[in-house]
Amino acid sequence: MKSLNPRHRHTLSGQVTIALYRITQAIEYLLRDRGKRAQLSPAQIQALLFLKHARSTAHTVSGLAGRLGVTLATTSGVVDALESKQLLRREQMEEDQRVVRLQLTPEGERKAAELEDVLDEVEAAIASLPEDEQAVLKRATQAIVRRLQLAGYVKVYDMCWNCQFFRRDAHPHDPRGPHHCAFIDAPLPEAETYRDCPDFVPAEFEEEVMPGS
Repeated sequence: MKSLNPRHRHTLSGQVTIALYRITQAIEYLLRDRGKRAQLSPAQIQALLFLKHARSTAHTVSGLAGRLGVTLATTSGVVDALESKQLLRREQMEEDQRVVRLQLTPEGERKAAELEDVLDEVEAAIASLPEDEQAVLKRATQAIVRRLQLAGYVKVYDMCWNCQFFRRDAHPHDPRGPHHCAFIDAPLPEAETYRDCPDFVPAEFEEEVMPGS
């Protein structure tokens, strides 16, 4: 299987692999293009979006390094650059002074909100497909991601709602939160369930559970 060699691109799996590769090229282009206009590198864009949408417990240099898939040294460089642009700040955690939490500044929050549409062109291309084709594509790509995740090639961050550790409405009258996370064995406020979590493990559901359903 050498799908990058045109002579070996005669199989269906090889053709799909190349199609996915071209989509990643488009995503890289969109990040670079937006970065030029915003005076940010692709890694800095991803860092801002991560800090805006990931659970706060992951807002550390090591948490960001895991999301970017780079070393701690490289991540520190990204953080330094964003700090110099006054888009984030480092804060020591009250409960553990040894841990430094990364926090977006108001300007960082504004900038991250402006960047949320960076992949809209990709979504528009998918939305142009008939719904039944979108459903097939969704199942196929989720299966591919799951296999790559199990092999250690990708780390999936996602909302709680389709995680095997999520217990919906486990204690609806608890002031700390109506839901429960079995991974940390703690209640979850509703707002926290809409954040990407580094401990996400997909539940084996045929149909997704969506918030409010």
